[in-house]
Amino acid sequence: MKLRVRIASAALLVLGTLSIASAATPVETMASTAQDRLIVITVADDVRVLQGRVGSTPRGYDGLQRYETSGAARATMKAIAGEYHLTQLADWPIPLLKVHCAVFEIPKDSTQAAVLERLKTEPRVRLAQAMGVFETRSETYNDPYVGLQSGFKQLDVADAHGLSRGDGVRVAVIDTGVDVGHPDLANKVVATRDLVGGTAEQFRRDRHGTEVTGVIAALANNHLGIVGVAPGVKLIALKACWQLADDTDAARCNSFTLAKAISAAIDLKSQVVNLSLGGPSDPLLAQLVQSGIRRGIVFVGAASGPGPGFPQDVPGVLAVSASESGASTQHQLHAPGREILTLLPKGHYDFASGSSLAVAHVTGTVALMLAHHPDLNSARIYDLLDRTSAPLVADDASSRSINACVALESIDQSRTGRVASSDRCGSTSPAQTARATSEHRY
Repeated sequence: MKLRVRIASAALLVLGTLSIASAATPVETMASTAQDRLIVITVADDVRVLQGRVGSTPRGYDGLQRYETSGAARATMKAIAGEYHLTQLADWPIPLLKVHCAVFEIPKDSTQAAVLERLKTEPRVRLAQAMGVFETRSETYNDPYVGLQSGFKQLDVADAHGLSRGDGVRVAVIDTGVDVGHPDLANKVVATRDLVGGTAEQFRRDRHGTEVTGVIAALANNHLGIVGVAPGVKLIALKACWQLADDTDAARCNSFTLAKAISAAIDLKSQVVNLSLGGPSDPLLAQLVQSGIRRGIVFVGAASGPGPGFPQDVPGVLAVSASESGASTQHQLHAPGREILTLLPKGHYDFASGSSLAVAHVTGTVALMLAHHPDLNSARIYDLLDRTSAPLVADDASSRSINACVALESIDQSRTGRVASSDRCGSTSPAQTARATSEHRY
């Protein structure tokens, strides 16, 4: 009889395990739901830090604060959901904005526009918006060796390393996961967080984040692979995007995952945040980024073309296009983004293309600048990078790119009024030299 009970208990345990394993995560549910059925709502909240036991720390093992939503905010959100017939899929506190946030699915007999219109006059709601969907900025190609360009050389990074290697600067990469065990990233990643809810194995198998991170921070002088723009930085890998298929760079994120990742980046004391992605304008994400900028964090993001879009339309974000795109939009920086040699999961290397890699080049350069002069802010960094940019190809204004060495050297020149040695930056063009020495001081 005891044996039968044990067998029955074991069977129930197995069934329970299978049930738990097959349950969809909130992000999986959102990804499988039509995006025009999802909205994001925030309400005022007096968020408080969770207090641990005596002798313990309120931070978790990943260094992040643990927060608790007030009962009043939860009750308000529950009441709104009931009155508007909304189905809650996920919720979380955002202490930076003093709000409680939730993702809802709207009723089947209504439209997203209609629900948002009704919520405009709801006094309990701080913000109500459509769920934004964002994608990483990559390109595919047939022959990775055709037209190979070395971004490392075009930015004159080798000469820039005589001035700075980005030592100690904390760089958050908000993207897919990263192969933190890659030999060219050994001991570089100081914190990770999976805001999607996948497995540790998938985190390490993700391609796009690994590619972007390699451009920024691959180790130097380790007898392996490549060298990153800023090999001295400390990396924070925040997974907010999920890879759409194996062996592809294509990935997708949404307002929910990105809001949590940006909050984590700020909480983890990041100095630079890399956003190699783009999508529609997003009020919630814009508020979070602006909160970070006010704290001195530099955000570098992909330019998504003409018209509004996140992150390029947030004031203070350094928007970046690939030099090869020919885009000449004002208030954008440019860097190499085609056939860039970088890292792949499982210790591999390959070529990748897209403005995502251009963003990574700029992020690495910003880290070099901050390590050299920590008091620089986003506006000053943009000015330095913009006025020291020049065409990659002579007489081709559409191929502009930043130059890491000239930008770094121009900081010293503008502060001291002295023209530095003319032979430090090997790739300096006459146009860059003239612009770097003729502008104002800080």
